[in-house]
Amino acid sequence: MSRLILIGGGELKERETYTIDAYIAEEARNIAGDRRPTGLFIPTASHDCMPYYNTFHKVYTGLFDIKTDVALTVGRELDPQKMAAKFERADFLYVGGGNTVFMLEKWRESGLLAYIEKFYKEGKLICGLSAGAICWFEDMYSDSVIEGEYAMHKGLGWVKGKISPHYDERMLDFDKIVLYNKECAWGLESRAALEMKDGKPVCSISSGGKVWMLDGSDGENLVKRQF
Repeated sequence: MSRLILIGGGELKERETYTIDAYIAEEARNIAGDRRPTGLFIPTASHDCMPYYNTFHKVYTGLFDIKTDVALTVGRELDPQKMAAKFERADFLYVGGGNTVFMLEKWRESGLLAYIEKFYKEGKLICGLSAGAICWFEDMYSDSVIEGEYAMHKGLGWVKGKISPHYDERMLDFDKIVLYNKECAWGLESRAALEMKDGKPVCSISSGGKVWMLDGSDGENLVKRQF
């Protein structure tokens, strides 16, 4: 059973997603049992920004006593044995925010995608914020190609449908796209998360934001429901 916790946005450094992070940490402890849990941080979307990983470490180790590790692929060759060991030790993955399109291209180019896909298919917990939240879907709303210019891009397609992170900031334009295409979609506000199992929604977690289900299937009126 695949399991995702998708965070619409928020500054980890400023503790804006604290409630969500506490939920993830508790789930990690449940997975680990008697062991101290380990979270593997994947910062590809931020071009492997080490200060970003340091923030993740400070939050998850400092506040929740979780060991952390990092998977780096930008500007270096991937060592298959070392990378496999990192994924084997991990109780959950945390995919950071940044440039979603670059991230997916780099995952495929470096070979990291194979490790992530194996982890996903084994039903292990994967969490992600912004880029790390939307990449799993068929279609994702992002400004990854030209900053400030939002457009739909193809995701991995492991989860059906469309999705937008930072929905509180991109609402009007994304609503128009959903209505025009006569489809359903998810809108994740910053400081809100959606948990999915086998591609089905389970619950939302809030640090102040909301998760929205959008239905534009009639092409005339958009129906919005908080999940």
